[in-house]
Amino acid sequence: MSGRVVVAGVGMIPFTTPSRTETYDVMGTKAARAALADAGVAYQKIQQAYAGYVYGDSTCGQAVVYGLGQTGIPVINVNNNCSTGSSALFLARQAVESGAVDAVLAVGFEQMQRGALAMGYTDRPTPFDRFNAVLDQIQERDESPFAAQMFGGAGRQYAEKYGTSPEMFAKISVKSRRHAANNPYAVFTDPVTVEEVLASPHIYGPLTRLQCCPPTCGAAAAVLVSAEFARANGIDTDVVIKAQAMTTDFSSTFTEKDMTKIVGYDMSKAAAQQVYEASGVSPEDLRVVELHDCFTANELLTYEAIGLTPEGTAEKFINDGDNTYGGRVVTNPSGGLLSKGHPLGATGLAQCAELVWQLRGQAEARQVDGVNIALQHNIGLGGAAVVTLYEKVS
Repeated sequence: MSGRVVVAGVGMIPFTTPSRTETYDVMGTKAARAALADAGVAYQKIQQAYAGYVYGDSTCGQAVVYGLGQTGIPVINVNNNCSTGSSALFLARQAVESGAVDAVLAVGFEQMQRGALAMGYTDRPTPFDRFNAVLDQIQERDESPFAAQMFGGAGRQYAEKYGTSPEMFAKISVKSRRHAANNPYAVFTDPVTVEEVLASPHIYGPLTRLQCCPPTCGAAAAVLVSAEFARANGIDTDVVIKAQAMTTDFSSTFTEKDMTKIVGYDMSKAAAQQVYEASGVSPEDLRVVELHDCFTANELLTYEAIGLTPEGTAEKFINDGDNTYGGRVVTNPSGGLLSKGHPLGATGLAQCAELVWQLRGQAEARQVDGVNIALQHNIGLGGAAVVTLYEKVS
């Protein structure tokens, strides 16, 4: 990357269940206002806005941004499934880094409905037709939710290959709740035991209900500025985006008949590798990571995809406590998607907020000691993976 993009401000609102939510426009505007206030930047100085959401009509982003004012700036709406928030962040970072603008708002929001994710239109091909054709060659389909069959199938394949026990997947849910207990923005903060996780209703493969992220509503936002703008406006330049990469599916997703690749292993691995190479940072340098744990199976797979532990060693990584406080790297101090919640458009920007707070030393009871760099991983099936490395520079 040729220049440093400053994360001037972040903001989010507490995530909630669909039965208790405000409307998307109210949530999105609140999160954006929080980010602007955190940055100390007036909305009138924002030159572009990138708005991420999945379930909503066209130009929902304008409805959110107009709650801040009507200044005539470009508003770009982004939909990249579960990586939507990070995709908005990626575009915002590119806009500032290119020199096209000096101050950009990225905002993500989602007003979800109860139940499993809907597949959308029924009168045309879906983006998953290619995935389904491969899926049907690998495993039997049932009535469980589509995403659970994808990630549950990947978890089952991994377990068969490496002998991973069901308890290992369940321990990730236990860890998630333990971390979320210290997060006022999280939906689920009550502790659970391995036994309770395993006893919850079976969904698919190794997954039980308590190993699947819930439908969630919420919003989060970030203000990105150039270093020159920050200095001219008295903005703290402590946290910058050191490196960032986005990848989509490789041919291996469809040719190798491997469920782990169907759910994004190769694109996650490639994005992480690009970030490590661009930054000079290695996985061994990391002490805190927010990663995409839509299901426990994906958190386990991601440990290896982004290089936190060698392939085939996730069980030891979990058993040794190297994924939590007191271990080698704290994964999802926020509680992650499993416990904080997963409003699709907001997730990537909520991860950004958590890591910025960690780097500033503002994460309160969740604070990880000695954090100078932090890694974010966010994926969406269909597909896109975004990996972002943040650095504290002062």
